Amino acid sequence: MYRSLMKDLTSWKTRPNRKPLILQGARQVGKTWLALELGRTEFSQVAHVVFLDNEPMKAVFEGSLNPTRLLAAIAAETSTRAGDSDVLIVLDEVQECPRALTALKLFCEQRPDTPIIAAGSLLGVALHNGVSFPVGKVEHLDVYPMTFYEYLRATDTTLADLLDASDLTLVDAYSERFTDALRSYYYVGGMPEAVAAYAETGDYAETRKTQNRLLYDYEHDFSKHATPILAERIREVWKSAPSQLARENKKFVYTAVRPGARARNFEEAISWLVDAGLLCRVNRVSKPGLPLDGYRDLNAFKLYFLDVGLLGAASGLDLKTIVSGSALFEEFKGALTEQFVCQQFVATGELVPCYWSAENSTGEVDFLYDYGGRVVPVEVKAETNLKGKSLSSFAKKYGIDRSLRLSLAGFRDQGWVVNVPLYATNLLPGVFEAISAD
Repeated sequence: MYRSLMKDLTSWKTRPNRKPLILQGARQVGKTWLALELGRTEFSQVAHVVFLDNEPMKAVFEGSLNPTRLLAAIAAETSTRAGDSDVLIVLDEVQECPRALTALKLFCEQRPDTPIIAAGSLLGVALHNGVSFPVGKVEHLDVYPMTFYEYLRATDTTLADLLDASDLTLVDAYSERFTDALRSYYYVGGMPEAVAAYAETGDYAETRKTQNRLLYDYEHDFSKHATPILAERIREVWKSAPSQLARENKKFVYTAVRPGARARNFEEAISWLVDAGLLCRVNRVSKPGLPLDGYRDLNAFKLYFLDVGLLGAASGLDLKTIVSGSALFEEFKGALTEQFVCQQFVATGELVPCYWSAENSTGEVDFLYDYGGRVVPVEVKAETNLKGKSLSSFAKKYGIDRSLRLSLAGFRDQGWVVNVPLYATNLLPGVFEAISAD
């Protein structure tokens, strides 16, 4: 299975000033697979320690964190030469052993030659619970569900090769095939297990079973890692997220979670879901200034799922939509398409999406991001209809000379706006640079 992060992991392995690496992300996005695949392809052995239900190894880390002592225990546990420079140590489910995170500081200082990766979910939650974190002594990589490009690598390498050429006119020639593949991705999503199930069987029903099990496991985590009151509020926010995205105005509304609900009752629940990587919070900005972060309105935001396939599963999206032409792209008033775009943005690791809406009118720009010293407004269209006044009005008001539209229409450069097919989002964030180079 192709994952673009393997390039980052290989680069980490060869750096002379390498620090211990933390892979973090939601459950089942592929953290363990990435670490073990790096070990398989780039190292002679992998010392894989899984802390889940491993009380002996947890006890080891409760004692002295001297690296020599820990390496001896890891070597015995895994029957490897842990400590040698050609043996990758993988500390898995590290959220179950917070002291293992603390130990990374000593590995960095005393044994920088030891390649070590810690992988875990719910790390964002754990770090808010008093865990001593090795600030400045570790490196990070965030792992997200598979992008559409990675999905194509697993299901249709010919289309992936076309995207590699970065030739949008060539991509346009295969628009029907790309659209069919995109429709499939909307349903399957990017969770590696769901993608593998579909790639191996071509059976959407099996894919949905995998998605439903993942949703069940996530809800189980609510009760396992939060107090009963907080767990119930987390569950309420989680359950309300699909219906909130289905609204015309997708801004998160607390009273849609529970009648009479207030922000103070659910802020912690929202933060928990965001920290766990299960939801993505996209804030409103008051104006397209640089940096965008300085213009965020923290009281107005939208919540997107971590994965478009899981959004469809949580919403009960019927399998019939796969074969009903373009209807799938219009489901939930285009929410699936916005979810797809947000997911691709976040997975770049470079783009932090936000949105803009007018104070006293209905004008709205679906997404904005800043990159290369410019603010890029993005309009998302679920199909090929490119009509709409909000983007052009926004661009004129704020003097923005280049905007972006993502739709099912072909590539089109109109000067002030560039239309890029939804299935070519892998060209982001540097789409304008790519066009200029041509």
